[in-house]
Amino acid sequence: MEALPRETIVDVLEDRLRTDILDGRHPAGSYLPPERQLADGYGVTRTTLKHAFGRLVQAGLLETRHGVGTRVRDYARLGGADLLPMLVRHDAKWVHEIFEVRRGVGTLIAGRAAARATRRQHAELRTLLTAVREAEDADAVQLADVEVHRALARATGNRVYVLLTNTLFNAYLPVRSLLNGPFTDPETAHDRLAPVVAAVTAGDTGQAHAAAEAYLRATERIMLDGLA
Repeated sequence: MEALPRETIVDVLEDRLRTDILDGRHPAGSYLPPERQLADGYGVTRTTLKHAFGRLVQAGLLETRHGVGTRVRDYARLGGADLLPMLVRHDAKWVHEIFEVRRGVGTLIAGRAAARATRRQHAELRTLLTAVREAEDADAVQLADVEVHRALARATGNRVYVLLTNTLFNAYLPVRSLLNGPFTDPETAHDRLAPVVAAVTAGDTGQAHAAAEAYLRATERIMLDGLA
């Protein structure tokens, strides 16, 4: 192992260890080498190593037991959706799986929102949809679009849908600059999303479901083409 540069040493070490874990160099369930050996290998102090370990424990990749050692957590079996942003940044292939879930959850949310949204929520959806058309650039359009979907989730009256929506967006928003294809033209982005809002505000559950599926499939295809 080559010694690490001294700048932001904990950050660099954390990134190196995280990459080694996610790439399988330290398999799930395995114990890392003793701290002194690992620290010497990376050319860092044990204090620096402990700081990096602490961050990776909080991230859900490591678990430590006093007197036993530090083990790689089986994050694929025991981890939660909060790991997704980190996994997407490491391997863009996760985006395909996120979009599959986005499609299923998004269509369900639209149908529930059509059945349950209040008049106040109808007005909020129309306002947020207008903000998509008025956004100034692709990034702003994409973020405005996200707010419409967060409002749709709130309109279901089910807080779990809100959390699921937040989780899915948080997973890929860090790489959103690579996925801005559907949002380069504000008017087109608005018109693509408008049928979903129209169906929800009309209280038409079937049409809301169909419009959301069409929207999600269309934007997914454009985003994945851009990513490729």
